[in-house]
Amino acid sequence: MSFPELTPFGRFFKLSGYTLTNNKTIPLAGMVQFSQTNTRRIQQDQYDFVRNGDVALQQASLFYGGRIAGPVGAFVQWTYDGIAHHSGIDNTDIRAAGQFTRGDIDFIYGMTLNNNPTVSDVWNSTPAFGYPYASSSVSLTPMASTLIDGGLAQQVAGVTAYAFWQRSIYAEFGLYRTADRMFSFLRTGQDTSSPGGVARLSGSNPYWRLAYNAEWGPHSLMVGTYGLIADKYPDNTIPISPTDRFTDYAFDTQYQYLTYTHSLTAQATWIHEKQSWDASFPSGGIGAGPTPTNPTDTLNTFKAKASYYFRRKYGGTLAYFQTTGSNDAGLYGAAPVTGSANGTPNSNGIILEADYLPVPQVKLSVQYTWFLKFNGARYNYDGNGRNASDNNTLYLLAWIAF
Repeated sequence: MSFPELTPFGRFFKLSGYTLTNNKTIPLAGMVQFSQTNTRRIQQDQYDFVRNGDVALQQASLFYGGRIAGPVGAFVQWTYDGIAHHSGIDNTDIRAAGQFTRGDIDFIYGMTLNNNPTVSDVWNSTPAFGYPYASSSVSLTPMASTLIDGGLAQQVAGVTAYAFWQRSIYAEFGLYRTADRMFSFLRTGQDTSSPGGVARLSGSNPYWRLAYNAEWGPHSLMVGTYGLIADKYPDNTIPISPTDRFTDYAFDTQYQYLTYTHSLTAQATWIHEKQSWDASFPSGGIGAGPTPTNPTDTLNTFKAKASYYFRRKYGGTLAYFQTTGSNDAGLYGAAPVTGSANGTPNSNGIILEADYLPVPQVKLSVQYTWFLKFNGARYNYDGNGRNASDNNTLYLLAWIAF
């Protein structure tokens, strides 16, 4: 395996609040990503794609990952976006943790303050740290995704409590709200004033996670479920309007076989989302909010991937992704290049990736994304003659960690 996937020890380190430290070191790290994106067919008059084919500094990040004081530790990421040319806080997870061990009893417990649902999770099957671990910032991507799959990242503040019993049963429950007032630092760098800039939630919104974990020899296996119920204002600048409700629940699994010579990891997740447009449908849209043509919609996301590494130096990944959902012309209507002529969000495809790590801190990747269907169709999906395969992308990446 290679970064950023967690091993069993990495999961223990995270659940212990990042407090395992070497007093002779400072828990700071960094990374830079240089990339080149080559999309199969781009028409410049239809889409601003000035960086297609250019080598670019995609992002640079600084990390703090360690003890703050006593049982309190943190993982904090600050990122400079080399495409958008701005910086801001990235995934952040601040924890207070404890462990009770007596005889055959092993019990880890704690609380987290974080800014992205699932960022507190310790498996790489949930959205915040799921595959692809790096992807193009300038390629065309399908228009539809569930709220829990990045829709609230760096925009919310969540407080959750968790427990891990006998390295087998993991449970977590918490509440998420808009990151404002004393929690506003958790969305530093985000656009909070423009209509439609960031998500704004009403009140406190529940998040849950339950998983069974087994470890034997070089093997580990997890099966679990997670979810979120969120009441969201259609326009973030009008927090006095009614709200739309998003109910997400998901199932996931992960398998790892880790030795020095051979490493195999596989993850899969399925997310179902019910969208209740209690505010947006009756009004026909509020401010910059959506204008659905249905009172309720659904989205389903499935992702699966398997990776193999030889001597932690040569690796390959095969992944499949799929999104299906309700037809809704108001949400997914026709637009050149980016829209759906039939008003459906259905997309699917395959990702192929080859990796070479000359040293453990450097990963050189070639990634190809092959779209079988894009925004509702394989051919002429936007009504202007564009096919799903026109968005196929060759992505070259140099990922350097230090």
